[in-house]
Formats: sequence, structure tokens, C-alpha cells
Amino acid sequence: MTTFLIGLAILIIGGIIYGKYCDNIFGPDNRETPAVAKADGVDFVAMKTWKNSLVNLLNIAGTGPILGPIQGILFGPIAFITIPVGCVLAGSMHDYFVGMISMREGGAQLPRMIEKYLGKKIHGIYNIVVWILMILVGVVFVYTPGDLIVKELLGQDASAANPTMWIVYGAIFAYYLVATLFPIDAIIGRVYPIFGAILIISAVGVLFGIISDGGANLNNLSFVGNIFAQHPGKQPFLPVFFITVACGIMSGFHGTQTTLISRTIKTEKEGKTTFFNMMLVEGFIAMVWAAGAMVLFNRGTATDTNATLMIGVISREFLGTIGAIFAILGVIVLPITSGDTAFRGLRLMLGETFGIDQSNKAKRVALTLGIFVPAIAILVFAKINPAGFNILWRYFAWTNQTVAIFALALVTIYLKLHGKNYWIALIPGMFYTFIITSYIIHAPIGFNLENLLGMDPNSYMVSYAAAAVLTLLYGWYTLRLAESRKDYILKTVLN
Repeated sequence: MTTFLIGLAILIIGGIIYGKYCDNIFGPDNRETPAVAKADGVDFVAMKTWKNSLVNLLNIAGTGPILGPIQGILFGPIAFITIPVGCVLAGSMHDYFVGMISMREGGAQLPRMIEKYLGKKIHGIYNIVVWILMILVGVVFVYTPGDLIVKELLGQDASAANPTMWIVYGAIFAYYLVATLFPIDAIIGRVYPIFGAILIISAVGVLFGIISDGGANLNNLSFVGNIFAQHPGKQPFLPVFFITVACGIMSGFHGTQTTLISRTIKTEKEGKTTFFNMMLVEGFIAMVWAAGAMVLFNRGTATDTNATLMIGVISREFLGTIGAIFAILGVIVLPITSGDTAFRGLRLMLGETFGIDQSNKAKRVALTLGIFVPAIAILVFAKINPAGFNILWRYFAWTNQTVAIFALALVTIYLKLHGKNYWIALIPGMFYTFIITSYIIHAPIGFNLENLLGMDPNSYMVSYAAAAVLTLLYGWYTLRLAESRKDYILKTVLN
């Protein structure tokens, strides 16, 4: 249990220190925020700090910080160190700067900021990737809570043949429609505090269950042998661990959500609490569920047990029947409260890109329904195809991390142009470029390069080499963009 406790200490103490450092670098001041300067009663609505924090937490905390770590703990106790270190140095930093820069840019969504700082060509590529991500997030966050509701709460078969399954999916979509259309404080701001309480209390409950277990079934790091080669399926730590865990460490999706909350914050000085610290809370959630999974795996639960099913198993083990229902409700809330803001975020992005007035209710309805059409089609495919959800989840996870490197390049350029320490964003950006490129070059759902070359399919030699070159190009090109676009950005009023 020592490694787990060290990880929690890294998350808390490291988060406090690094959060203060990032805050000092950005330098929040008393200027008028978009929530005040551009108040419109729909998307620009000033809310209280505690409410903004809970809304942001629930926006970013989908199934990723639970399902990902449950699978990621199969890599061994090294996960208890990499999750908090990555969360502090990459995930929280990413969320903080994207949210704060958005406030300085008048509450602009990421596509507009990408165009300003990275140029139209990169903006065009980014738009395609992020729109795909938002659709996939919405679909995943209908699929996973729907299955949990039918299986864990209704006690029925969660297969496509069960009509109840489709009724539940329809109900979730109906909620998403309402939450996407109405002013942000009319629904999201009112019900999220309740959801936030369920989420946090259930995570704390699982933690107390783990502590009361005595820690006997929580492995500690042992430097005998290779600490990075403990996965039972022989999956390589790099890049698979970071693709698998995703949201508990770093998520590009978060950038699309912090820009929503940048429109509801009354003062810049609330930014660290709302953006940086809420990602630390997500890291805590990831740590707790990873630990719960390790305990049960070490007690004999099959390591190939479906991650969604493990949620119910872990909850019942540590919280009992009644407590498990409470915890499962919290886990159901996670994806639903991220899915609705994914669709809201996509609506705002499309409206901003194509100049569609979002204050017009008819246009909001038409755009929202247009978004739901491809989402429903993907959901149906994923449900009726035996391998559909696995394919969906892999593309979702990879696209999620891919979006993050665009945002990190944006943060790098912003900091460099302001004469501040840009390495804190450039290094994580280069690291994740290596992760996503080596994964997609090697993976069967990608280029499957080693297999095509007739090499050992478990070898990453060529993929690592190609990824290393692409990583260096990412770093060089990001810094080159900062110089080449300096005059343009200064002309558009550098904030």
C-alpha cells in the first residue's frame, strides 16, 4: 500500500506546488472576464466558484478516469506513480492554461484559438479531429451509462436485443437534447452540484473500503525485474498505458470543456481552483478505482473481466449492496454529465466556425439535431456489432490524446510570445506526440506497420523510431509557428 500512498502524496503536494507555479506563470489579474463583459443569459453566465468547480469536474470526468485506470492497473503498481505525476505535470497544466487563455480570448472555443495561434492549415486539421472526438465522446457516454443502468440498476440483459436498452439510450439522448439547448445555468448549473456530491462521496467511500482492507492486496513497486513489463497480456507500457488510462492523466477532451467554463467564471483568480484543482480531483478518482481493481485482481478476479462490469464488482466489494448502488449512480453520472457538455461544446464549435447564431433557439435546435444524427448511427453500429464498442473505444481514446497535442502547442506558443516558460507545455506536448504516433503506427486499428513489414507484431522498433522523428518535428514546428505568427498575433492584439 506504500506505493499507493506515495502516489496520493505526489498528487496532493505536487499539485499544490505546481498549481501555484502555473498560476504565477500565467498571472491572473482583475480584468473583466467574459462572463461579465459578454453576459447573454445563455452561455456567458456568471456562476459561483464552487458551482463552476463542480460543473467543470463533472464535465471532464467521464468514464475515462474509471474504466481507463481499471485496465491500466494491469501494468502493475507503476500506475500509482505515473497517474499522479502525469496528472500534475500534464493534465492539470493543460486544463488550467487552456481555460485561462480562453478567458483572455473572450471565452473563445479551442477551434478559434487554434486558428489564431497555429494558423488556418492546422485549424482545418484540428477541426476535423476535434469534431470526431466530440461525436465519439457523446456516443461513448450514451453507451456506457446506458449499459450500467440496464444491468446494474434494472438487473436486465444489456444486449441490443433488449428493448429496454434502447429506451434507456433514448432517455439519455433526450436529456442531452435538453441540456444542450437551454442556458448553462438552467439545467447544468442547478443539478450538477447534486451529481458532484454523489461522485465525490462514492470515490471517498471506495477509498475507505480500500484502507479498511489493510492494503494487503495492494502491490508495491519492486525493482527486481522490469517494473514496466508486468502486464499479463504483455502489452508495452509505452504507448499503451497512456492511451489506456487517458483521462486520469491527460485528456484533450478537457480542453473543449474548460473553454465552456471560461464563460461562467467571474474573476480570473478562480481559475486555479476551477481548472487545475479539478483535474487533480479527477486524478484522485483514477487512483482510487485503480487501487480497487488491483485489490480484486489480487484476490482472484479474472484480469480479463470487462472494465464496465468491474465497476459493479468493486462497488459491491467495498461499499455493500446499498453503498454500491450509490457508487454506481456516481459512475453513471460521470459519463452523462460529460456527454451533455460534449454535445454542447460541439454545438458551440460548429456555431462559431460556420457563423450560426446560437442565441436563436430555432437554429440551436436544428444544429443540435444535426449533431445527433451521426451520433445515433455510430451508437447503433457499436451496439449491434460484436466488436463495435471495442473499435469505438480505441478510436475514442486515441483521438482524445491527439486533440491534446494541438492544445499543448497552443499553450506553448502563447507562453513563448508572452516571454514565459513555454517548456512546461512543449515537453508534455512532445511526449504525447510520441505516444499517439507510436500507437497508431503500430496498432491494428492504425497503420499496423510492423505486421505489414513481416516483423514480430509485438515489436515496436520501427514505430518507436518513426514516432521519435515525428516528435522532434512537432517540437520544431511548434516553435517555428511561434516565430512565424508573432507579427500576426501582435496585430490582432496580444492579450
